[in-house]
Amino acid sequence: MKKTILLTAVLLSGLTSFAQSNDEKNIKSFYRKALTDSKCYMWLEYLSNDIGSRLSGSESAAKAVQYTKSQLETLGLDKVYLQEVMVPHWVRGEKETAYILDNKTKTVVPICALGSSVATPKTGITAEVIEVKGIADLAVLGDKVKGKIVFYNRPMDPENIETFKSYGACVDQRYAGAKEAAKLGAVGTIVRSMNLRLDDFPHTGNQSYGDLPKEQYIPTAAISTNGAELLSESLKNNPSLKFYFKQSCETLPDVLSYNVIGEITGKDHPEDIMVVGGHLDSWDLADGSHDDGAGVVQSMEAIRILKSFNYKPKNTIRVVLFMNEENGTRGGKKYEEVAKQNKENHIFALESDSGGFTPRGFSIDADDANLKKIQGYKDFFEPYMVHSFTIGHGGSDIDPLTSKTLVKVGLKPDSQRYFDYHHAANDKFDAINKRELELGAATMASLLYLVDQNGIVLPASN
Repeated sequence: MKKTILLTAVLLSGLTSFAQSNDEKNIKSFYRKALTDSKCYMWLEYLSNDIGSRLSGSESAAKAVQYTKSQLETLGLDKVYLQEVMVPHWVRGEKETAYILDNKTKTVVPICALGSSVATPKTGITAEVIEVKGIADLAVLGDKVKGKIVFYNRPMDPENIETFKSYGACVDQRYAGAKEAAKLGAVGTIVRSMNLRLDDFPHTGNQSYGDLPKEQYIPTAAISTNGAELLSESLKNNPSLKFYFKQSCETLPDVLSYNVIGEITGKDHPEDIMVVGGHLDSWDLADGSHDDGAGVVQSMEAIRILKSFNYKPKNTIRVVLFMNEENGTRGGKKYEEVAKQNKENHIFALESDSGGFTPRGFSIDADDANLKKIQGYKDFFEPYMVHSFTIGHGGSDIDPLTSKTLVKVGLKPDSQRYFDYHHAANDKFDAINKRELELGAATMASLLYLVDQNGIVLPASN
């Protein structure tokens, strides 16, 4: 009799804390938990306001590693550990200066050095400007580029509702513009900021010199959209005007850093791993609350929500806070390298790296069968106005991951305001809406739960 009473009590306790037979009810519990009892906003406040910007190799990036590790340790996960990764250490130096020199008039414009750029000479660079809409224009100009500052001025296309499409269509001028201009003898490049609105915030981001010899490297900087408009208009009135800019950035030796990892071991298939994560590093102009502090704390919150209901996953669920997405993606590459060495089998990876705005759905990188399976969960999310389940990119940090069958998914928040803040000095904690952040975390926890419960579609065996 005592055994019967005890067994009944245990069963009732389990049903009270988590009713695994009712997916709709469980998901509702996840959203309720996130909206009434979350920690993600508090975590982000500390990460943003107490630690600040977290560029790879910096002291604040190291502090962020220790802080997030300590917070994961409070959640009662089965494992919390650090994974070593060597990261680049680029520093901006003194604040950049720039102005348009039109006859005897100097007009100051806002610029910032692009990541991995070299410095100008200590006295800066003054040269005539040649405006182009993109890299393809350079081939036509040829020798006319020599000795000039190339001004890349292709705006993001405002017609696209999917703003990441607009970003992808013009980011090549930021990433490879300096390299291509240097081949033709340019002395520097200025790139229009990747931003849909007109403002005075220059937006940084990484660039690469590719296989150019170091002696051919030229300095490159972003100019604010208002500054770009002014420079373009000034060139129409005076094609012979000159532009001056000065920056003192440099690349220092690589630094030892870490991916931060915590996991709950699967009860049925511990060898099959599901990842949820974001990147811990940010650019140095601000604290990176949207890019990607939001993704970090949402990933932590997603696993906290599951743990708070005493959920026992079938598969191992691992939260990974990647280091160095912004200027190297070495954290994601190291994670995959170690996964291969350990012969780990990843079946699912979910990343949040598109800001902390209202969740709208998921971007899914999967074969047809698994795409349809993920899309089949859409009805569970309709009550929360999460409705876009489309094929697309999962995320830069999970991109290197490979396994026999692996589904990669990116959380897709509303993107209309994202590029107002992306890589700019206004990407601060005050740009975050608490409720939107929490909705994103609940959405991630819900998809993790559904995939863990139902698995993925494996190829038919011969």
